[in-house]
Amino acid sequence: MKAKQIASNPERKARKRARKNDVRDLVFLHGWGSGAGIWDELARRLAPRFRVHALPLPGYGAGSACAVRSLQAMVDAVARAAPRRCGVIGWSLGGEVALAWARRVPHQVRRLALIATTPCFTRRPGWPCATAPEVLHEFGQSFAADRAGTLARFSAVQAKGDARARRVAGVLQHFSERSAPSDVLKAGLAVLSDADLRRDLPRVRQPALVLHGARDRIVPPAAGRRLAAALPDARFALMRTAAHAPFLSQPGRVARALREFFDE
Repeated sequence: MKAKQIASNPERKARKRARKNDVRDLVFLHGWGSGAGIWDELARRLAPRFRVHALPLPGYGAGSACAVRSLQAMVDAVARAAPRRCGVIGWSLGGEVALAWARRVPHQVRRLALIATTPCFTRRPGWPCATAPEVLHEFGQSFAADRAGTLARFSAVQAKGDARARRVAGVLQHFSERSAPSDVLKAGLAVLSDADLRRDLPRVRQPALVLHGARDRIVPPAAGRRLAAALPDARFALMRTAAHAPFLSQPGRVARALREFFDE
């Protein structure tokens, strides 16, 4: 028995190394009204172990000003820009894009980490843990009338309740001011309003980590719990003192959780 155990140890280690090497590329997808730079600190923490790719969503970033008006078009754009095989980390709207991407191109997306993500942002029958349609409509009107003020208020709401709310709000505000042209942001609001991925969840078979802040006022933790329960191979992790952007509030803890998940 002992000889057999000793003989199997190198094989187990080799398999573990192979799994680690299998997901060397990590793609980061940001949320609405931010930008790829929002990942800078987290990407720095993961860079010694992984090749990190913080991709701007369509319309964000230098040289890209066209408004993409469907979730599928967003998926097509990021899939073209990403490595052939990768792990994906999506936050908020970026998490919805990641879910749709994993469903559409399963051979490209190996594992999913979904931060503050919901499969359906707008409240619908049977889905109470979401934003009321009239609230999202009013937000769109406010944005059209006062872009700067609306983005500043949105940054504050995302951070509200977080143990490091002032710091988080400052980072979010910095990136929101430089995020994307107004027509791109308006198109993103339409995507958030229309997208409903609940029926697709049973067919998203990649291992998934659903990470949520307990104090999130944008996407309720109940939405994250339901998302994890509906995915075939998912675990749910709750950060009790974080709000909508836990990777800004507690980057060290989030980096450890992601490192462990993508190293499995």
